[in-house]
Amino acid sequence: MTSNELIDTHQHLWVMSERAYSWISPEYGPLYDDFTPERLAPQIIEAGVTGTVLVQAADTYEDTFYMLDVAEYYPVVKGVVGWVPFDRPNEARAALDLFVKNPYFKGVRNLTHDYGTPKYESDDKWILRENVQETLALVEKAGLSFDYVAVNSAHISNVPILAANFPKMKIVIDHFAKPDIKGKVMQPWADLMAEAASLPNVYAKLSGLNTASDAGWTYKDWQPYVDHIVATYGAQRVMLGGDWPVAILAGDYVGVWKAQVDVISKFSSEEQEWMKSKTAKKFYNL
Repeated sequence: MTSNELIDTHQHLWVMSERAYSWISPEYGPLYDDFTPERLAPQIIEAGVTGTVLVQAADTYEDTFYMLDVAEYYPVVKGVVGWVPFDRPNEARAALDLFVKNPYFKGVRNLTHDYGTPKYESDDKWILRENVQETLALVEKAGLSFDYVAVNSAHISNVPILAANFPKMKIVIDHFAKPDIKGKVMQPWADLMAEAASLPNVYAKLSGLNTASDAGWTYKDWQPYVDHIVATYGAQRVMLGGDWPVAILAGDYVGVWKAQVDVISKFSSEEQEWMKSKTAKKFYNL
């Protein structure tokens, strides 16, 4: 029997009137606003989503505590991917000791795509620094997962190294590492993602593809990229995420979900079930 579960593994919340989100500025247009669970609730129902994972949107404890609070009061939330300071392992150890006591805390993430900018020393290899590796060893030991934000070839090339260094830590590449769908470019993205897939603890998140696409996109624009990932990772290592509210920059939550369901409809019912819910449950221990 096919399950009707549909888990959104990539949902953000932020209330800028209450806490800081350093990367969100007025230039981001509609994102420069408060995005609360109440605002999304009707769209979750319309999209057919049955469970969600909240993912950090700021490298702050305040953001993580906010998500954990939301999880406590909104049954649709099944897990939280929070933040600890990767480059401060002693502090991270103390934070992890606290967070792992909360049943909703499933994994960690830092805004690693920003660390290649001058603001963060322009280091695309930041994640491989010795102090960061020390923290990731703690993450692995705690049995937590790691969401990795990769937006260029250098970032993707870090993944096989990370996966080999921490073979017991499950790693997911957020947003398929943002391939250039708008430009219809496959290489070197395809080869780098396939190389990462050779490590069994690496997963891929089908999310955020609409904001990597040209205006007027359809799911057919995504098909070659999705086909490549499913072929190299297998459905059991692919999961879906809505990327709200960032998704509103090129569409809307319900429309993105319809497209994501459409783009995987060519696969077997069992493969679709893995991508819709079973991979998420396995990866995040939901």
